[in-house]
Amino acid sequence: MKAMSLKWIVLIFLNMIIFQSCNTDADTDIIDTASTISVSDDTTTLITEWNNLWVSIDQYTEDMRPNSVTRALAYIHLTGYETAVPFMSNYSSNSERYSNLNINFSNLEDNINLNLGLNAAYAEVIDHFMINLESGVRQNISDFKNSKSVTLTTGLSSSEIENSENWGKYVAKRIIDFSKSDSDAEWQIDNPTPKNYIAPVGIGLWEAKESEDAWFPYWRKVRTFAITPEESSSVAFDDVLQYSTSTSSDYYQQMNDVYQTTITANTENNEDLWIAEFWADDVEGLMISPPGRQFSIATQLIKQYDLSYDKALELLLRLGFSINDAAVSAWDDKYTYNIERPSNYITKYIDESFTTNLSRFIQEENPAFPSYPSGHATFAAAAAGVFINFFGTDNISFTDNTYTNSINISFNGSPRSFTSFSEMARENAYSRVPLGVHIEQDAIEGLRLGYEIAEAVNNLNLQLRN
Repeated sequence: MKAMSLKWIVLIFLNMIIFQSCNTDADTDIIDTASTISVSDDTTTLITEWNNLWVSIDQYTEDMRPNSVTRALAYIHLTGYETAVPFMSNYSSNSERYSNLNINFSNLEDNINLNLGLNAAYAEVIDHFMINLESGVRQNISDFKNSKSVTLTTGLSSSEIENSENWGKYVAKRIIDFSKSDSDAEWQIDNPTPKNYIAPVGIGLWEAKESEDAWFPYWRKVRTFAITPEESSSVAFDDVLQYSTSTSSDYYQQMNDVYQTTITANTENNEDLWIAEFWADDVEGLMISPPGRQFSIATQLIKQYDLSYDKALELLLRLGFSINDAAVSAWDDKYTYNIERPSNYITKYIDESFTTNLSRFIQEENPAFPSYPSGHATFAAAAAGVFINFFGTDNISFTDNTYTNSINISFNGSPRSFTSFSEMARENAYSRVPLGVHIEQDAIEGLRLGYEIAEAVNNLNLQLRN
């Protein structure tokens, strides 16, 4: 793996301190789960199959990433959880936690087949929340639902089939209605680049280029599930790094590190370029989204640990909440501090011909929103924090095979292996440096914020109340 700077390692270690409460009882031995374990629970199998279907269509989203995708994932997995919660021992519904979430469990008939209900529910909400898909991709949702129905309805009475599908559709509709009560989110999904947003102007500040519009500048107003931007803490950029053109300044050094690392990676086609491209997840039609990557990993972990369906649904629910809330707080900070992308500084003061390693895949050289904190880093830590708490340890060996079965990809998506979730999060965060789109400080703050979000989600009590 890339040998990171001492400053990077020390700061990441300090950032992890706030998350110790999520891992106080962690096993100190590394768990070796290299061997493939098949899923034995047929409901868990169905859940992972729907997750894999979702990942396959996430690649072909248009104008959704990353923010609309984070929201979609939260509601999709809230639907799965609420559909199954009457069948889950010692778990409670979230309808008592959130106003405007109204699910009448008296609508549940006695002869419900859970798998058939989940099949109907997932089809409804994935179709609803994946609002923009490339032409022809949407058909995969109904095709998959229908193919599963053939198997799932075998041996069931017409009453069981009708009641099961009605239950799944009912819960899906209640979740969709709940999502629509968040008017700020509904408006922004239809208007991801609002024309009324005007970025502040100043030295070192981000501004959209002539061919760009700012993406999701008002996302701070979107509903959260565990922690709001006002409740989360924020490290002001100027408190840790001050703008400067002096070659001896920390600001210049971080910008120059991006420059040197990006150029070297591209020239030598080294491991840094592999890391940068493996975690890029920025390119519609070619890669899955940054939040979607964490659900690809979660699905792999569900299979690796052969989880029961209730534990699988809990993991996906918590991850959905964490990723959703991470986006809201991260975008609040992005548009609060409005910090420039490295390429803006580098082309002015280091090399006017510089371009990012991302520019090979997209029309512009950067995502169209401010730099600090890194969204990728925030999502990675928000996921890692949930994984650490859920599995009771950070020290788990796993391999991310997200792109293993992809064909004709024009980037290095070869699997990468890790011995801990925190290692995975650090590498994901670091990947943005050799890609050329973030400085070290963006990644450091993203990791800190992500673990804070995860802690709030981990503290949600999903157990039955006495």
